[in-house]
Amino acid sequence: MKHILTAVLLFLFISALYGQTDTTLVLIRSLDSTIVTDVKYATENNFTKKILYPSAKIYLRNAAALQLVKVNDYLKKTHSKSLKIFDGYRPLSVQKFMWSILADERFVANPAKGSRHNRGAAVDLTLIDSKGDELDMGTPYDDFTDRAKPDYPDISKSVKTNRKILKETMEKFGFTQLETEWWHFDFTGWEKYSILDIPIK
Repeated sequence: MKHILTAVLLFLFISALYGQTDTTLVLIRSLDSTIVTDVKYATENNFTKKILYPSAKIYLRNAAALQLVKVNDYLKKTHSKSLKIFDGYRPLSVQKFMWSILADERFVANPAKGSRHNRGAAVDLTLIDSKGDELDMGTPYDDFTDRAKPDYPDISKSVKTNRKILKETMEKFGFTQLETEWWHFDFTGWEKYSILDIPIK
């Protein structure tokens, strides 16, 4: 019995150490139905001009999804705002197609390395007000210019405020912002998750 208990404790310790106690992909709206989604890649309204996902559903690793629910709840209570999500988990095959259209690692991860999205540990999102209208972030989603950089200086005071609220809130719950895209956030420990090519259904 002592040996079994020791083995269980060792397993839990190693799992906690490597951050993969739960690697399940979950549908984000199954955890919080109030989170608004706008999956551009399930339409032709994206930089590839092609429908890349057969379904407008957003999945994330369970740990990341649970933290995102906390983000949404915090924004409502603290700022009277909430999240709109554009993308989460992305199959590797879709990443390869994106790379064939735009082979620029500032904006599209090289599929040879795999992206944080392919691991289900990255999310693209913005803020909306109580009426459901998107806040002004200075550029639209997937704007591949310097203006999309979170710290781009030549933007209005209100845009800076909106970007700051999004960044600080996401960081509070374990996400890190990509330096070239104000909308992209990686979940802490993303590198410990495996690359997946499971179709979005």
